[in-house]
Amino acid sequence: MGEFFKNPVACLTLASYLITNTGDVARRYIKDPELLKFIDLECFIWSTVNADMTPMINAGMVFCDRHFGGINYPVGGVGQIAEEIAAGIAERGGHVVYKANAKEIITEPVTNKDGTTSLKATGVKLADGRVYRGKTVISNATRWDTFEGMIGEQRMPESEKLFRKRYKKSPSFLSMHMGVRADVLPEDTDIHHILLESWEKMEQPRGTLFVSMPSLLDPSLAPPGRHIIHAFTPDWIDAWQGMSPEKYELQKERVADEICNRLEALWPGLRGAIEFREVGTPRTHRRYLSREDGTYGPIPSRRPLGMLSMPFNTTSVQSLYCVGDSTFPGQGVNAVVFSGFGCAHRVAVDIGLEPGWPAVDKAYQGLLNYVRDRS
Repeated sequence: MGEFFKNPVACLTLASYLITNTGDVARRYIKDPELLKFIDLECFIWSTVNADMTPMINAGMVFCDRHFGGINYPVGGVGQIAEEIAAGIAERGGHVVYKANAKEIITEPVTNKDGTTSLKATGVKLADGRVYRGKTVISNATRWDTFEGMIGEQRMPESEKLFRKRYKKSPSFLSMHMGVRADVLPEDTDIHHILLESWEKMEQPRGTLFVSMPSLLDPSLAPPGRHIIHAFTPDWIDAWQGMSPEKYELQKERVADEICNRLEALWPGLRGAIEFREVGTPRTHRRYLSREDGTYGPIPSRRPLGMLSMPFNTTSVQSLYCVGDSTFPGQGVNAVVFSGFGCAHRVAVDIGLEPGWPAVDKAYQGLLNYVRDRS
């Protein structure tokens, strides 16, 4: 509410787009079919769906980030972000437990003021049997991993069953990291590239190919005279199931060769300049990121009502919060960071570390939940 009173007009203008999808706005102002396809691609590269299925508020944040202010990379690689966050937690008196596989969110039944009963999260249990108790539990796992994996079907709230009707798992990614000789890349090579030979292939598995080369900005990431090329493309885990280890490795190399052939159109001679190549599949994402099917996040199973269908940080389980791409405002780096700020503020207000407006807050959240559950 504090932010609203600082700039009510801007807040109300933003709120007016809550139920709007990007495709609706695009067609209102753009008539050129080719440009509309480009808007579809602009949405797909971070939401893995087209403009008609992408909420306008989410698209607005990402479009601004992509086209204003240039490209920003953390010096030393993206791993520096996690290291700085961990250092900040420790500096504030917190403690980070590594190699800790959370297997269960511990819940207990509680009686509410109106006499009804509900569940309250009181801690987490790790795979090795250790238990950590807390006033709040925050899950950055996907909605599927949180409620199916760590809460369980029998304890799953009705609101989460509704979520599964509205959203489905997006594809995962096939990622390829390469170390190449620097002389294969012209001096004016851009850091980011998107390769799509046909609009019709945009949403097909491995149709759209993304390329990132952070060592062009930060040479310390690669040995002298070398560059890193990270090429990745949406892919489904089903295409990688049921294989013997030998067939799995052969398939990885075959797909990697296909990607390299496509990249040759941008940089002739690339294949001959490769000195290192490593491929990760959706199975790799599932294993190392602990995400069901290696999914990138939720995508609408039908045309959404803008952002109103997406759940917020609070859940129907008391003291349990969700954060990340399974919460408002959805997928994409900007959206997930926004979710993190929102979740931190929500928890801080709920446990009394930040001032709040309890009556207004309760009514506002109740209204949003009512509209979302019936949209």
